[in-house]
Amino acid sequence: MAGKAEQYGAELRRRRDWESYLAANSGLPGPRANLELVQVAGDEASKQVLWRWSRSQDEYLALCGAAGLGRFALDDAKVLPRLQELASDPRWRVREGVAIALQRMGDADMDALIKVAIPWARDPDLYVRRAALAGVCEPTLFKNPKHAMQALLLVDQVMSLIPRTADRKSEALRVLRQALGYCASVAAAGSPTLGRRMMERWVGSDDPDVRWIVKSNLGKARMVALGREWLESNRRGVDG
Repeated sequence: MAGKAEQYGAELRRRRDWESYLAANSGLPGPRANLELVQVAGDEASKQVLWRWSRSQDEYLALCGAAGLGRFALDDAKVLPRLQELASDPRWRVREGVAIALQRMGDADMDALIKVAIPWARDPDLYVRRAALAGVCEPTLFKNPKHAMQALLLVDQVMSLIPRTADRKSEALRVLRQALGYCASVAAAGSPTLGRRMMERWVGSDDPDVRWIVKSNLGKARMVALGREWLESNRRGVDG
């Protein structure tokens, strides 16, 4: 994989017309965009180019722009508001680019990312909440155990707002629910003691969306970190 990334980087550095190269190697149209090239383009492009791409009508360029702007989130006060706007872009790949940008930020300074994610997780826009969770709930960012615990508390905060959501059939709630369907287990596996307490509380919820989210997470292999007996017991609880 490293060799492929080096090849992409070398190609971009020797070309003037990056956009045609990105289009030819994007993997689109198709089910899977070339995310490795997204990362390389984000590393190689200037801030000005990434800003321009983030405004593009071309989905792949906008994805590259959003993801790459994460490089500058700690140094440029204009970047995070732009990423917050892009978090609710109608194109799901662009929204995914925001999650990648936040993960870039967290890789550089996880404490700074947590500070950003706290208000985003309370944002009225459910897409922004989703971006906060998708950015924070990445196992490679949990180098310090406190960060997994903080991520789990953010998941709990977002989960607590689900029953208060008025429109249960909105696309935004569907997207947020899907994110919670894997983010909760990522955070819980990183902080198993607190994760067990949180999951047990969520299992007892009468809210159908919360119960769906819990069931989805209990089916993840990483939940073995919370204990096999505990896992089987709570699987029975959420099915009951």
